[in-house]
Amino acid sequence: MRMPVIAANWKMYKTIDEANTFLSEFVPRVSNVSYAEIIISPPFLALPTVCKTCQSTRISVAGQNIHWASDGASTGEISAKMLRAVGANHVIIGHSERRRLFGESDGVIAKKVRAAIGENLKPILCIGETLEEQESGKALEVLQRQLENSLTSFTSAELTNLVVAYEPIWAIGTGHTATPDHAQSAHAYIRECLSILVGVQTSAECRIIYGGSVKPVNAKEILSQPDVDGALVGGASLNPESFEEIITGTQP
Repeated sequence: MRMPVIAANWKMYKTIDEANTFLSEFVPRVSNVSYAEIIISPPFLALPTVCKTCQSTRISVAGQNIHWASDGASTGEISAKMLRAVGANHVIIGHSERRRLFGESDGVIAKKVRAAIGENLKPILCIGETLEEQESGKALEVLQRQLENSLTSFTSAELTNLVVAYEPIWAIGTGHTATPDHAQSAHAYIRECLSILVGVQTSAECRIIYGGSVKPVNAKEILSQPDVDGALVGGASLNPESFEEIITGTQP
């Protein structure tokens, strides 16, 4: 049975002080949670304090992005080695905002997955279609292409800790959420594609999570789908109470 993953993507929110305030309230709320893996992905400046606070808890920490090189003349970038050194154990790769706003291609994303695995960081690979692609009937084609281009150079053993996040771009920060049936259909297709790419067993064990306007009011129904193994939560993860409510919704 796959353990659910509930990951908070704080994006460009929360100073160090705000992160500490959040954690002081949130950590006690989830101290007894053993039925789901909780991940917090803060801005880079808040990573050290979040890693330190979460070190003695069940909460994991993720970076929001990495560069594919281990070091070098890349002003403003962060390497996988740096994330590991500060205490992170996961990293979000290929988020739709990185693709859309910063022009990251599937090829670049594949190199980042390689860099993460090389430093024993667990990649959270984001894929998803635009509204135009959805309306034109190309959504599944897009998902297959993104998976193939990002993962074809990897062995099943290398992808043991892979998490795939399906985030329909038309549902991110828009208030529009995929229906539970749509989420299940997309996740089942992703699992089918993974079985071809990395084998049936790795595909069956891979956790595929949903991202796109996840809130307490809709989380439980989406997360109850058989191939939805958790959520990548944006705005609702900024509030300790609402984030806890989404987590507790996964309780058996």
